[in-house]
Amino acid sequence: MTTGFGRAVKRVLVGAAMVSAAFLTAQGGGAAAQTLAALPMPSSGAQELGQARPIVGWVEFCARYAQECAVDVSEPAQISLTPRLWQTITTVNRQVNTSLRAVTDQEHWGVPDRWDLAEDGSGDCEDFQLLKRKLLAEAGLPRRAMRMTVVIDEKGEGHAVLMIRTDRGDLVLDNKTSAVLPWHRTGYTFIKRESQEAAAWVSLGGATAPTVTANR
Repeated sequence: MTTGFGRAVKRVLVGAAMVSAAFLTAQGGGAAAQTLAALPMPSSGAQELGQARPIVGWVEFCARYAQECAVDVSEPAQISLTPRLWQTITTVNRQVNTSLRAVTDQEHWGVPDRWDLAEDGSGDCEDFQLLKRKLLAEAGLPRRAMRMTVVIDEKGEGHAVLMIRTDRGDLVLDNKTSAVLPWHRTGYTFIKRESQEAAAWVSLGGATAPTVTANR
């Protein structure tokens, strides 16, 4: 059940993304030319290396929110990153990071790992990223190009980020920073991500696969 606080957070974030997009569109080609230099430099994307076992928390989440895990193969597998879309992505990343309260699943739900959409305004890493994807999809980005991804972070712990596949490389949205970075500049070890072909996961080559993504 979505609380009043959760609905308010959602309205604020969707509004912020749409206002940013409308502003850049209204400025026309001149604004696009001025902001093109701010886009990430083109780089290679992360390479898939076969199938991988899904995180249990993701499987349980998909049973509750099937539409959030469904893959529409008619959607683009990557987006063409324009200044307008870049502004929308960075705005949503920053607003979610500053609007939600970070709390572990053990503190929040009394279990090691539970994936949710932070309807009550609180959550840990995967909840931040799932909400970002939901809001960005509502703003018009193809869900297929936005993949939940499991990494090993700077503490050696399992961590979830959102990877957006673009024509300028794979970009990472992270609740630990409001900077949207190319995947290879995060300092993380990339383990696996959601497939773009089905409700499944693919390996990204990391040697150790965590069973949970339980940090904040």
